[in-house]
Amino acid sequence: MFSLITSLCFCGILIPPTLLLCIVYPFSKRAAVAVSDYITCVCARQVFAVLRVYRKFNFLGDYKSAENLPEQFIVISNHQSLFDIVVYFKFFGGLRARFVAKDNLAKVPMVGKMLKSQQHCMIPRKGSPSVAMKSIDRFGVSILGKHQCPVIFPEGTRSRDGNLNQFYSAGFRRLVAATKLPVAVCALDGGWKISNLNSIMRNLRRGAYRVKVLKLYEAPKSKEEEKKILEESKELIQNQLDSWRKLPENSLEV
Repeated sequence: MFSLITSLCFCGILIPPTLLLCIVYPFSKRAAVAVSDYITCVCARQVFAVLRVYRKFNFLGDYKSAENLPEQFIVISNHQSLFDIVVYFKFFGGLRARFVAKDNLAKVPMVGKMLKSQQHCMIPRKGSPSVAMKSIDRFGVSILGKHQCPVIFPEGTRSRDGNLNQFYSAGFRRLVAATKLPVAVCALDGGWKISNLNSIMRNLRRGAYRVKVLKLYEAPKSKEEEKKILEESKELIQNQLDSWRKLPENSLEV
């Protein structure tokens, strides 16, 4: 019964703005941005409210860990599901976070048009590396002018089992070069159990999606500093994941 109610709530929250976005996207950039902002600011909160009420599933963001962050910074994080985007919209504010994502997300009706409308960085999945790097350069210039915070996932793809994959440096280094911003290392956990709506209903009963800022680095000034940040960030994230997974199943600790 609760699974049916949850599904109906999701449909009620997401289908109307998705349809509206698909309608206005070809004709009005301003309208598409307005609908996209509504999805990221309002729908993200509503989705987690539904999960909390009907699935006893909690969003646990450690906002205290983010209190002393500067106005702008790069976020590097592990990556577990498409819900990670929703999590960071909620944690950092829907109008603040901007993502480096693969362009195959453009095929997802709501997500693709939303990311394009809000001018997130869509990296070509196929093509020369130089094209991808130029996309990041343009993205860096854009976010600096809008006082936004770029989020990049060094793993490059979602972890299907929640374990950390290899961290790749190219995108991160290019983003650092384009923005010269401090770097905030963040960890999240809970999304690896999600692959589709059925798995949400099956796996997320009384679960939690956790997110936390682990460390803030000054803007790296050399390749050696960039390498150090990536190496240390993977270790910090792994340690945090290990700590979270030792908690009791129904713990609300973050």
